[in-house]
This record gives sequence, C-alpha cells and structure tokens, in this order.
Amino acid sequence: MSASRHKIDPSTMPLEFGEHIRPSPYHRIVVKAGTSVLTGDSGNVLDLEVMRDLVSQIAELQVAHGAQMLLVTSGAIAAGRQSAAGTPAIPDIPTRQVFAALGQSRLMHIYADLFAGHDISVAQVLLTLHDLSQRQSYLNVRNTLLSLLDLGVIPIVNENDVVAADEIGEIFGDNDRLSSLIAALIDADLLIILSDVDGLYTADPGSDPTATRIETVEFVDDSVFALAGEHRNAWARGGMPTKLHAAQLVTTSGIGMAICRGRNPEALLRVARGEPVGTYFKPAQSKLEARKRWMLSRVGDSGWGQVVVDDGAVAALRRGAVSLLPAGVRGVVGDFTRGDIIYVSDLADNHVACGIANYSAADVGRIRGMRSDRIVDTLGYHYGQEVIHRNNLVLL
Repeated sequence: MSASRHKIDPSTMPLEFGEHIRPSPYHRIVVKAGTSVLTGDSGNVLDLEVMRDLVSQIAELQVAHGAQMLLVTSGAIAAGRQSAAGTPAIPDIPTRQVFAALGQSRLMHIYADLFAGHDISVAQVLLTLHDLSQRQSYLNVRNTLLSLLDLGVIPIVNENDVVAADEIGEIFGDNDRLSSLIAALIDADLLIILSDVDGLYTADPGSDPTATRIETVEFVDDSVFALAGEHRNAWARGGMPTKLHAAQLVTTSGIGMAICRGRNPEALLRVARGEPVGTYFKPAQSKLEARKRWMLSRVGDSGWGQVVVDDGAVAALRRGAVSLLPAGVRGVVGDFTRGDIIYVSDLADNHVACGIANYSAADVGRIRGMRSDRIVDTLGYHYGQEVIHRNNLVLL
C-alpha cells in the first residue's frame, strides 16, 4: 500500500510532536544498515528490537515527512547462522554463502512483518556488482527501483551473497559500496550509513583519548583516508575504509552522505532532519553537474553514436523537462546498444544533449519519426515511449 495515504500534517499535531517531526530537507534517502548495527555486540544474532526501531524511523520519514526511502541491509548471513545452530562457523566464502542462502528469506520475513505494522509494503532486491556494471541491467534495476519508490513501496536491497563470491570477499564491502552505487543509481539526496561508530575521528578513539569526531568533511582525499582504522569483526566486511570509498563515490555524484552510530536514539531521524550527528560528507557538486560530467565522461565507452533530431525536438529539449521521443528523430549516426550514452545532435550536426539510449541504433533507425504508440507494432517489444528519458538526458 502506498504510504502517501498516511501522510501526517504537522500543523494538526501538538507542538511537541510537531517539533519531533520537523520536516526533513531530503526527498529521497538511502539508508544502509550494517551487520554490526543489526546484531550488536554478539556479531552474529539479529537484534529484533534494533530492527524494530530502525523500521519505525524509516516509516516515520516516509509517512510523516513524505520522503522516498530505500534500505540497503546486511544481516542475511547472521540470520542464516541463527537458522543453522551447530554448523561450524568458519568465516570463509562457502560458509558465508550457505548462511546467506539460509538467512535471506528469514531476514526479509522479519522486515516485511515489521513494515506491515506501519502499513508499508516492501520489495526484496538482490543484486551483484555485475547487475550494476552492465548497461541494460543497470537501466532495468534503476527503472524497477524508481517505480517501487513511486508506488510508496520500500525496496530492501542486499547483495546476492549466494552467487557473488567475489562480492563477498572484497568487491562491495559489507554493502557500503553497494549503498553508494544505489544512491547514485536512483539520484538520491542523501545516503545514511548506520554503523557501530559515531563517525570519522581524527584518530582511533579506542587507543587515543585525544581523538575527536569530525562533524563535516568537505572533500574525500588521501588525508581523509589516512584517518581510517582497521576493522576487526571477521563477519562484518565493512569498516571505515570501505565507508570512505563509498563517500568518495557518492559525493562525486552530487549526493551528501552521513556516517553515524545506528544504535543511538533516533539516529536516522536526527540525521535526516539535518542535525549535526555523526560525520557528514558534503557533495562535491550539484547533482545536475555531477550527472552531466558523468555522462560526458562515458560517451563512447562502448562505441560512438548519436541521434539527429529536428528543430522542433531541439526547441522542446531546450525548454527543459521533456524526453526525446521517436517522432523528433530524423537520423542515426554510428552504432550503439540500449544503455549506451549517446549524443543528441541538431540538423547542423551540433551536439545539443547527451543521454542514455533506451533503444539500440538499429531500433531507433526503425522507429524514427514515429509516434510512440507505434513502437510495439514496429519492433514487437518496447522499453518505454522515449528514445532517451528526460531523467537520463542532460543538455550541453
């Protein structure tokens, strides 16, 4: 059920409640909950009270604040260990995969029950790095996640540990990198990484009593990475280094990121309200500029191509907030596949825009000049009404 049916008007609430739900400045938030948050000191048993509190905070942000929420969660391996009492607990890849296979459904069942208590539906999304590195699957994942968010459903994302041996070892790093990739994928406004630490410190607070928490990081560079300590939990694969890599990736995409202790009272709500909790990493630039630079840097990665459009299409694109439809396309130059980033040029061969192609060069050649409702009849399938969707298009 869509959470939009349960929005609360703060003006109708008592003063103290209205203060409690001071609106969040963020519209779309990705939350990453690590193993250390979900299991606590045990490191291998899910803490249902912590999970209940986490779900309650996410629900409040969605229902009371109107934010679109996505949760990247660890915990499948811990849930599997609980289901396989007596199984030797050796932290190697095959054992992790067995525990993940046992625990994934249990983890989702817990989340589904907890969110149902707030009348919110959830959807499970299991991903590997391969899913986000291939252009077509990247687009499919993006479209699915955005559609779920628009429906008021909370996507619950986890890496597919059962099949992704490389990811278990090093690639994603306890979902830290995955959460940053997802945040960039859906154009989030904020990524919140809930951890077992208060944030980034000037030194290891466990060994240096003079260490102080850094409230704001302007730019993630070598001096910031030098502050990261070592991670000592054999079952939790993250640690500060992976979080800093995530911060570097996500802030470069024009998205802010915060690291805070997930078990602190109302940690998620306080960060989302803009309170100085944990460590906040400032976005390097606006999301539009970041997206423009990313697209320009990727044009031609897998071949070079462009579509030529008529003057009417150029005028419409420059007015803003419109997609490129087949009707405005007059020609195709070069070769490209669905998911490639291509140029959009006018009849004088001037580059007007670049964007992610919904169709291959051959398909665009067949549907150019047509109305969008004829795509299926012409191709026998369709990936949308647009040659390039407005969310995947940047003017030059």
